[in-house]
Amino acid sequence: MRILQIVPSISLIYGGPSQMVMGLSSSLVAAGVEVTVLTTDSNGDTGQMPLDVPLECPVRQDGYEIYYFRCSPFRRYKFSLSLLRWLAIHSHDYDLVHIHALFSPVSTAAAIVARQKKLPYILRPLGTLDPADLQKKRRLKTLYAALLERANLAGAAAIHFTSDQEAKISDRFGTSTQDLVIPLGVTLLESANHNFRDQYNIPETRPLVLFLSRIDPKKGLDLLIPALEQLAAEGQDFQFVLAGANPQDPAYEARSWGQIQASELRDRTTITGFISGGEKTALLQQADLFVLPSYYENFGIAVAEAMAAGTPVVISDQVHIWQDIQQSEAGWVSACTVESLTATLRIALSDRAEQQRRGFNAKTHAQKFYSWAAIAQQMIQAYSQILEREN
Repeated sequence: MRILQIVPSISLIYGGPSQMVMGLSSSLVAAGVEVTVLTTDSNGDTGQMPLDVPLECPVRQDGYEIYYFRCSPFRRYKFSLSLLRWLAIHSHDYDLVHIHALFSPVSTAAAIVARQKKLPYILRPLGTLDPADLQKKRRLKTLYAALLERANLAGAAAIHFTSDQEAKISDRFGTSTQDLVIPLGVTLLESANHNFRDQYNIPETRPLVLFLSRIDPKKGLDLLIPALEQLAAEGQDFQFVLAGANPQDPAYEARSWGQIQASELRDRTTITGFISGGEKTALLQQADLFVLPSYYENFGIAVAEAMAAGTPVVISDQVHIWQDIQQSEAGWVSACTVESLTATLRIALSDRAEQQRRGFNAKTHAQKFYSWAAIAQQMIQAYSQILEREN
């Protein structure tokens, strides 16, 4: 089986939705599938990816090949004419293409090319069909869908959703394409040698409350900051760690930092910016609570990463794996209000033994349901069924 994966960027700066393509690809290869990834050289505000090889040549990684293509002519939108030309020429070499993004010019055009070349394709919308997400630039997205994405959705072999809730609420623009519900995977982490508390002079006895995600309005920082302010006013001891960045909206990131600096959280907040590698692993493992009160989240890869690290989570009921968290007792779930989040955090911070119990449950659940080996088997079965149907 020869599978193409297409994603606008796999730069770390764009977070989990992009990065998961690499985890999926390596796990598919381990299960005997031949995989090629097509992407662009977009790397946020830093410009192109720092590569030691020419563009449009295969880069071998974990058993699969990655082709990077220059963003042209619209770097901001991660669009690449050369990627599309390559796809048109080589489409007959592959059995199926898995396209990761909607409302992104290169993924939209890739679906059109695949359809023209009669190459079966799966679309993963990355939460963009969520009614809440569609409210952003509603008129533009409605027009975009009418002109381009509706036909792409209708022509897809399946739409890949990462939770039952995402599939349930997603707008299909009148199409009736098959749903494919398979969660994302996470890499189970080894113990980190890095000591985050030592690095930032945080006492061992002070609970670490971690927010590690893209700094974006949908992530619920406007709920979390006042909730923590209230807990601080009550005398609750904690250290708030804000880790993440937003290369596409640095102004919002700066406003969030400014809000913290102007509040009583200033002296009990550590702002790291974007982190990765050993520092990220250490932070996930050494946090006492991971918090993500998003207004909408199709899966929440950062939540799954925290669970895999054995850290209990506090999430909103708009993170679409909230039922998994609740049923497995891997953390706590709140409504998207300051009052509910404050009350939930108050309970979660009050009992260290309960944090440890739920952290153990979180790791157990992640190992069973979010391991890449398990996800790969589900995906291979789905690919095979689609190919049997198409042939």
